[in-house]
Amino acid sequence: MTYTGFTALEITAHDAVLTVSLNNPPLNLLDSTLIPELKRFVREAASDDTTRVIVFESAVPGFFAAHVDISYGADPAAFMALGADDSGHNGLNPMQHLMASIRALPQVTIAKLRGRLRGGGNELAMAADLRYAAADETWFGQIEGRMGIIPGGGGTQFLSRAIGRSRALEAVLTADLYDTATAEMYGWITRAFPAGDLDAAVSDIAQRIGTRLPSQILAAKAAIDPTTAGDRLDDDLRAEGAALAHVYPSPAHIEKRMNDALADGLQTPENERNLEAFLDRY
Repeated sequence: MTYTGFTALEITAHDAVLTVSLNNPPLNLLDSTLIPELKRFVREAASDDTTRVIVFESAVPGFFAAHVDISYGADPAAFMALGADDSGHNGLNPMQHLMASIRALPQVTIAKLRGRLRGGGNELAMAADLRYAAADETWFGQIEGRMGIIPGGGGTQFLSRAIGRSRALEAVLTADLYDTATAEMYGWITRAFPAGDLDAAVSDIAQRIGTRLPSQILAAKAAIDPTTAGDRLDDDLRAEGAALAHVYPSPAHIEKRMNDALADGLQTPENERNLEAFLDRY
């Protein structure tokens, strides 16, 4: 299958493994470019019977995917205009829809992680079946608490499934940044590798899984993770969306604070490297 016409995704195939590099510099923001392209890729990949493994990685140094474009905080209509109900998973917002669609793919999905991933970037990684990170070069967080909201793209559901209720509450309500050692201990990631070994390790895992029969992959995912067979994930995402409605759109004072932060350099690489401290100034 040929994937063409993408501007923010670099897609390459090797045997039964497809590698998707996110290339939306300078931060790999999940915005009006990257979200629609990811959604289109997932729709096409769902019917790709030559691919058994999909690896998501970043082509942008320092960031896997920073987060969702903060400008949507003051423009819910523009966020919803990104679309959600074009291929099932009805009643979900655009980010939830994208994550549920990734989780439902018939292939095994792997997030190969370097740099920072917060908010929607972390949700994107959590939607994958497997997550491997470069030790000491990868940081994770659900930053939304510092923005006056809660995660609304699946973060509450994927985190609680992966690391348990109390640790998910800690991550959501502190909105802190976590290193790879803590993420591995919590179960946030599948495994951390020394940074220099990450590419080879993920390639080896992907190639080995790629030799399995498609029926084996489908059977394993259906048995281990019934969400692929449509259990409560969509219902739980709709519950997350209903909870998000209590805090989004944000009150006027929160909106002003975020607009001030945007004007002062939020969503620039320099300030995004220490985003928690930057936001705390507001």
